[in-house]
Amino acid sequence: MKTNSELVSNRKAGHDYEILDTFEAGIVLLGTEIKSLRNNGGALQDSYVDVRNSGLWLLNCSIAPYSFGNIHNHEEKRERKLLMHKREIEKLARLKAEKGLQIIPLALYFNKKGIVKVRIATAKGKKAYDKRSSIKEREDTRAIQRALKNEGS
Repeated sequence: MKTNSELVSNRKAGHDYEILDTFEAGIVLLGTEIKSLRNNGGALQDSYVDVRNSGLWLLNCSIAPYSFGNIHNHEEKRERKLLMHKREIEKLARLKAEKGLQIIPLALYFNKKGIVKVRIATAKGKKAYDKRSSIKEREDTRAIQRALKNEGS
């Protein structure tokens, strides 16, 4: 799932949530945060996106302090502003309020221009029985693939 330009991914998101729709957002970062991300110093587990003051904020995202930083190094779990068009922010706020969906980050990555972007998604939390059915479905698919492979050889 991790592409070449992907810096950090939220691997548990597909297991814990049913992903409904994805969006791309810019993120306001400090220089030491970018350097730390280039050294694989980030984590998106347990992070989420909140809509406040007609803006999006990435909360609980951990970007490790830059190892060669000085006194101006960044805080590890500070709130980071996400950048999107006003229409998109209003749409996300409406979905979150009306349908009770959550907005979660899926990945931090470099786009073609070398700018860090965040892939966010509207998601619905899975119940325990949903997780079990997903696992069973995946195992059944693997068994079918194995049978077809053995039949062909």
